[in-house]
Amino acid sequence: MKNIKELNYKLQLVKSEIDKRKTGDNLARYNTGKHIHKKQLEFHKCLKKNRWVFGGNRSGKTECGAVETVYLARGIHPYRKNKPISCWVVSLSKQVQRDVAQNKVLHYLRKDWIEAIVMASGRSDSADNGIIDFILVRNVFGSLSRIGFKSCDQGREKFQGSSLDFVWFDEEPPFDIYQECRMRVLDRKGEIFGTMTPLKGLTWVYNEIYLNLNHDENVWHIEIEWADNPFLDEHEIAAMTKSMSQEELESRRYGKFMICGGMVYNEFDENVHVIDPFDIPKEWQDNISIDPGLNNPLSCHWYAKDFDGNVYVIAEHFEKGKDVAYHAQRIKEISNRLDWHYYNGKLRALIDSAAMQRTLASSKSVVELFADNDILVNPKVNKDMFSGINRVKRFLKDGEGKAHLFIFKNCVKLIEEIKSYWWGDQDLPIKKDDHCLDEMRYYLMSLNINERKKEEKTKLEKEKERLIKKLAKNRQF
Repeated sequence: MKNIKELNYKLQLVKSEIDKRKTGDNLARYNTGKHIHKKQLEFHKCLKKNRWVFGGNRSGKTECGAVETVYLARGIHPYRKNKPISCWVVSLSKQVQRDVAQNKVLHYLRKDWIEAIVMASGRSDSADNGIIDFILVRNVFGSLSRIGFKSCDQGREKFQGSSLDFVWFDEEPPFDIYQECRMRVLDRKGEIFGTMTPLKGLTWVYNEIYLNLNHDENVWHIEIEWADNPFLDEHEIAAMTKSMSQEELESRRYGKFMICGGMVYNEFDENVHVIDPFDIPKEWQDNISIDPGLNNPLSCHWYAKDFDGNVYVIAEHFEKGKDVAYHAQRIKEISNRLDWHYYNGKLRALIDSAAMQRTLASSKSVVELFADNDILVNPKVNKDMFSGINRVKRFLKDGEGKAHLFIFKNCVKLIEEIKSYWWGDQDLPIKKDDHCLDEMRYYLMSLNINERKKEEKTKLEKEKERLIKKLAKNRQF
């Protein structure tokens, strides 16, 4: 009798599974049956407004975000008060959106729940293969919820204006985009949740979320590792574990932040990012950035930006023990050699805000001294270290693995500093020989990286760019 009851029970499970698959209801099969991912359920049950999952690759973290999004959009969340919603799903790039977050959301959305799919590119009848702008979801209240898709490479300005119920970050966003999204959910008393593998070191997420240094009662996080995912094969886990270094295991298996040392800019590849100098067109000239130093070296670089948003560091001035008048003269000499643009007979540049202070050797600040020498310096720069480092990393290698920062070979000090910039024991970069890196951060943080590519170029502009890029030896994308 016992065997018959057990057999009937198993037959019922099989029948139930077949029925679910017939309806295409993947959400109904999520965390049901024999295997339960307990940490995924813990995430869904948490009622905090700022929830994060730090998980290794293939630990099941992205499933949390996708299911949570569909639960809320459909109005069937088992642990929260439901209502029609408007939200964003934020990925690192459009391609990552298509391959990961978008794919997961579509997996858990039954086709009869979808009112419409509006595409950013591609066809709505083949949404898996295109880039979705937003999905209108039929909710149980008889109205529609909206799931919008965004990518970090659009820049902060593309995240302004909307009023949202929640934002899901699939992988770690830049700090400025995170802050902007927090503003989007403010008036609706909405929430933020994120799912990520911490591969970028001790960024803002480490302080704001993992350590919760602000003691925000709405912040919560959980760590998920391979062993927590009941759908991974134990033998495969063991084999993969043996093939990885301890540092890789910390992040890729256990979802832990890498607190050990190493190169800060490990994305830097001298064969890719260092190129032979070439004559840039006048239209590419962008800005000069200065890290002042009288007893310390003064670092100054000239930055150009092409129509595709690629940045070129084209010239360098780096000297120690000289006064402002000397540095100003050298900066003007190099600018004249480059045929750099002047504004009413004066140069413009960014500079560290410390230059506003007066020194014992002068009654004027460094800013004022540069102005006396016909260089107008702007000290209003963003000095947030981790956001700046993250911005540099994104220019060295974006979400698709492409480089957008190229350094002329004659900028030897900058190249030297990038190669010798290491994490220290206090979970901060070692504060040594970083003058070039500081002012490069100031420049990159000043950019509106959401600035649209120039859509219409004249035939002359197109031909000029073609010839210039042809002359740029050893350039790789």
